[in-house]
Amino acid sequence: MAVIAFEKLEYLESGNERQQHAYATLKKYEVFNLLAAYDPILVGTVPIDIDIPGSDLDIICCAADLLQFEAYLIQNFSSMPAFTFKRLGARSAVVGRFMLDGWAVEIWCQDLPTTQQLGYRHMLVEYELLERFGPAFRQQVRALKLQGYKTEPAFASVMGLSGDPYEELLNLNYK
Repeated sequence: MAVIAFEKLEYLESGNERQQHAYATLKKYEVFNLLAAYDPILVGTVPIDIDIPGSDLDIICCAADLLQFEAYLIQNFSSMPAFTFKRLGARSAVVGRFMLDGWAVEIWCQDLPTTQQLGYRHMLVEYELLERFGPAFRQQVRALKLQGYKTEPAFASVMGLSGDPYEELLNLNYK
């Protein structure tokens, strides 16, 4: 199985056309440079090549002080088109959204190391499944996503998993 350093963006540079466009966009606007102090990682469908039209660029970050991160987010990204932000739960996460060169970008920050956040953990399991089961499996997942399925439920459906798809995927944890 190919190993990808998802913590760095450079793997996108040699990826498919959409991955290369995502890489160029994130570099052009220095998004990861601006977020460097918060251990950003691009997660979701684009890194593992199961994105569909309309998929966004999901970036996870870690900050011990979410109010400070919120201020930083507003200071550095509020001038971006369609900028919005919200707090989720009892200050358990801060989420910012905006548009860059045709991409919806979502920055999700928690007081939890990025490699321990669910978005990252799900992506690793999904990547391992895609590598293990090959192109036909990838196409089945993508077909369900095109029908409106969210990523984890699409994987669970193709694999015949029952129960909560988010939990079931983590239970597979091939690492």
